[in-house]
Amino acid sequence: MNGSPEVLDIATAALAVAAVSLTAFGLRRRRYEGWRWWVVALWLTTAGAAIGSLWPTGAGAALAGALLMQWPLVTLVGLRRFHPRQAMPGSERQDWAVLALAMLVAAVGIVASAQDAWLAVGCSMAVHLYVAGVLCLGPGERDFTPVRWLSVAMALVAFAPVVAALPQSELPSALPVRIAAAVLGAVVMAFVAITLVCERTERQLRDSRRRLRVLANQDTLTQVPNRRHFQELADDALLQDEPGTAVLLNFDVDHFKKINDLFGHAAGDRALCLVSSAMLENLRAQDVPGRQGGDEFVLLLRRATTEHAMGVAARIVAEVQRRAPGQQLPTLSMSFGMVQIGFGEGIHAAMRRADQAMYEAKRQGRSRAVAAAGNEARPVFSESQRLGLTPA
Repeated sequence: MNGSPEVLDIATAALAVAAVSLTAFGLRRRRYEGWRWWVVALWLTTAGAAIGSLWPTGAGAALAGALLMQWPLVTLVGLRRFHPRQAMPGSERQDWAVLALAMLVAAVGIVASAQDAWLAVGCSMAVHLYVAGVLCLGPGERDFTPVRWLSVAMALVAFAPVVAALPQSELPSALPVRIAAAVLGAVVMAFVAITLVCERTERQLRDSRRRLRVLANQDTLTQVPNRRHFQELADDALLQDEPGTAVLLNFDVDHFKKINDLFGHAAGDRALCLVSSAMLENLRAQDVPGRQGGDEFVLLLRRATTEHAMGVAARIVAEVQRRAPGQQLPTLSMSFGMVQIGFGEGIHAAMRRADQAMYEAKRQGRSRAVAAAGNEARPVFSESQRLGLTPA
């Protein structure tokens, strides 16, 4: 590079294009904290390159040098704000202090010397190396990889003015090299900024999709699968297990409407959460819980019998009644209907039979569990088993 005005003009134009592109990119997307600092750093560097190209000596050179010196530290400030939870060495206040000190020393050197102030070049080199060191010593997470590449670019830019000091160099001053190096470094910074924003946007989109899937599949109040998702999970479980080895329980809270009427809907919500919590605490990892809607719950016990299911129902009721006073709730009772899922029987048919058994438990006095055998047209109900206390 020979420092000709044409080359510097081309470099300045390339930097202006990068600044315009970065600004336009930010206007079309969500602007995260720190983004504005990157844009400011790029535009100030563009101004420094333009001033250095038009007035390469005297006050113009001094102003251009100051504007070219700022971009690493302003970029670092933006990164600190973009990654506020990432522990990087130093602080933003320290960054500004380093920049102010470097500019002050460079200004003193320029005033004291009529020649091209190599003290200013040294200050610029120190600023670049300071920022490169901070970024290199930052967190080791994968999200920080683009920033590490930026630290490498800053270290290379720091040593670029040394080219002008070589004996075989034909450059009258270090300013043209500083301009070219700043252009390359700032363009790398622009690409890194775009990469960071795109990666964060993509990550947030993935998180949003994940939350939407949870909301679509899970009952938000009780934190158990909703009716649709329960049926999907139950169908998958039945396909994996030996036929005839699963038990389906259907149960609800007795006189739930009275709880809402006498104690309020907030108490009703607490009762539903209590029931779901007690159900989850008494399940194995392979069992499948669900909420049918209202106060009705459903439970698939895999590799179990109705005798096992009776014990599960009794433990759920005992847990609910033990914890109800602490939730400022009256004594809660529940009615259970259960069926052994037959060979070739689908989950929908089994749920209808379990529903018949649950209403038989209510017919026999509530706070009971009844097992149903036979088919839907001709159910055979077992003798009911009492569960816990009956509300007064």
